[in-house]
Amino acid sequence: GTLNEYQQNTLKIVESSGRHLLELINDILDLSKIEAGMFDYYPQVVDLETLCRSSLAFVKEQATRKSINLVYEEEPEVSRIHADPRRLKQILVNLLTNAVKFTSENGQVTLQVRADAEQGRIRFSVMDNGIGIAPGDLKRLFQPFVQVDSALNRLYEGTGLGLALVQKLTDMHGGSVEVESEIGNGSRFTVNIPWGKDLIAQQESIEAGGEPPPSVISAKSRAPSGQDPDGSLVLLAEDNMANILTIGEYLEVHGHKLVNAHDGLEAIQLTKEMNPDIILMDIQMPALDGLEAIRRLRSDPRFESTPIIALTALAMPGDRERCLEAGANEYLSKPVSLKELDRIIRSLTKRET
Repeated sequence: GTLNEYQQNTLKIVESSGRHLLELINDILDLSKIEAGMFDYYPQVVDLETLCRSSLAFVKEQATRKSINLVYEEEPEVSRIHADPRRLKQILVNLLTNAVKFTSENGQVTLQVRADAEQGRIRFSVMDNGIGIAPGDLKRLFQPFVQVDSALNRLYEGTGLGLALVQKLTDMHGGSVEVESEIGNGSRFTVNIPWGKDLIAQQESIEAGGEPPPSVISAKSRAPSGQDPDGSLVLLAEDNMANILTIGEYLEVHGHKLVNAHDGLEAIQLTKEMNPDIILMDIQMPALDGLEAIRRLRSDPRFESTPIIALTALAMPGDRERCLEAGANEYLSKPVSLKELDRIIRSLTKRET
């Protein structure tokens, strides 16, 4: 027969609880796969506007229920990016969902896309005029299962995993996440992703049945047949394979010799074994994080003056100061400008060309 009002409400609660549990399970599985190195990652040429609009469409119903105005500020100079469309959409949907969740009725949520041609990156910013975040809580945002205010757990339902996933997926792209927020005035989450213009040009050329573009050919032709006398022995402490391949290939093409460590402990061990000219230290790593690895290396007289460049995918207020205080000579947030990285390496090792 027909369900009465009480039964209908009970069914809605069951459905809502089931959906929430499914989201929690999916988030846990995604994080577990990333940690185990079993996460699917398929970068390709992506139509930027299509991806952004489909991400906004995903939260439209949620926004409409609260009379929240969704705004898209596109970047007219950019139509394509080289990224994993599924994972990039996952990043944007997570940020947009959070923004709508923590914005009051009749508020506004904006997705802004901007290109930084000089750095070769695309900046995706999700801005809201919601409740904002206290400065002391910003660091805790990206820890799994954490919501910054216990009172919010009851008021705003969530797994506390969304931002942890955003950070991991951004790192997988070789990018970084930045946060600006003020209590009562809203938040701005910015994800920086490598543009991949050379890869896009290469793909377009292949699709057209032509030769690789000049930039790709010239990069290959510059590859050294032997070790460049002006090159350095570089220890790259990085656990993300996409970053290892991107940074490693560029530095080797430009005459440097590369050694890779996958966590802080291995970085310390390889430094002692190989005495590199310079160390590129990712800050977010398993087993032992980059900051602690830098501190331990600086406490060893042999490596007091070894140049160290800190790399981070999570650009938070005060990070630069913390890295320099730990003993780093330089601090760069991802995606790193490879040309700038090569210049800094040569400058710190006094091997300018």
